[in-house]
Amino acid sequence: MFGNRLKNNKQDAIAALKKTAFVVGTALICFAAARNTITWHVERFWGASGDFWQSRWKEIHALSGGDEFMLTVIGTNVVTFFVFWIFGALYLFVDLTGRPKWIVVGGGFSLVLYWVFKWRGCSCGPELPSFQWVLFEIAVFSLVDEFGFYYSHRLFHHPSIYRHIHKIHHEWTAPIGIVSIYAHPLEHLIANVLPVAMGPLVMGSHIATAWMWFSMALLTTVNTHSGYHLPFMPSPEAHDFHHLKFTQNYGMLGVLDRLHGTDVMFRNSRAYDRHIMLLGLIPLKQTFPDDTKKGAPVKRD
Repeated sequence: MFGNRLKNNKQDAIAALKKTAFVVGTALICFAAARNTITWHVERFWGASGDFWQSRWKEIHALSGGDEFMLTVIGTNVVTFFVFWIFGALYLFVDLTGRPKWIVVGGGFSLVLYWVFKWRGCSCGPELPSFQWVLFEIAVFSLVDEFGFYYSHRLFHHPSIYRHIHKIHHEWTAPIGIVSIYAHPLEHLIANVLPVAMGPLVMGSHIATAWMWFSMALLTTVNTHSGYHLPFMPSPEAHDFHHLKFTQNYGMLGVLDRLHGTDVMFRNSRAYDRHIMLLGLIPLKQTFPDDTKKGAPVKRD
């Protein structure tokens, strides 16, 4: 029995490593391709000379007068506020809204972040890091976020804590995009804000890189909670299943869920078959319909 268990743990670890390489590698390739394509079109449209992103950052830097407090506190709140609400509003048209309780926690944390960023030596200077370095940082951010979010999220599911804190978020068994960060203030700080902020702190990142990462994290969590499996967008199936079953899919990438076996039920469900990027206009529920006879999970070897 012990030998079989050890073998299963080894297989899970290998599967988790493969999934890490696939998820992070695919994300970086897509991001690099999108960045180069967008840059080319924008530079051609506006007739910009030189690197478009560098030029825009210099304008922002000049507008703030290079004030690190203005960039770290005010700038970070402006970027995260508008990214969250503009993207969330796309889903809000067909759903309902919630109150932005996260502003108080997020705003207060950004003040702390300012001093921690200064202590860490994070730059707010006029020169941006190289694109290759930013890609490397994003890979590190993703892994740090997965580690921090998985274990803090799983901690908040402990019976002694869940009903006091995390149950607020799980009032939504079928969530919508705008409630992605609807949570108890303590949970929002520990499970939402800290895992995302730790990556830039560990790497000593430029504030513009941190802004981009915060925006990516917000876009991802809004989409993940939206319930809409849209073409060419990341699949929300895994987190939908978490809100349905509670004890499955604690992470964002699925790497640690695979390692710890907290995705077994999910991998034996129809939702797992649909957990792919939709490349057409035919809904995946038509391609992979639920078992309407007994509702039994799909058995796999």
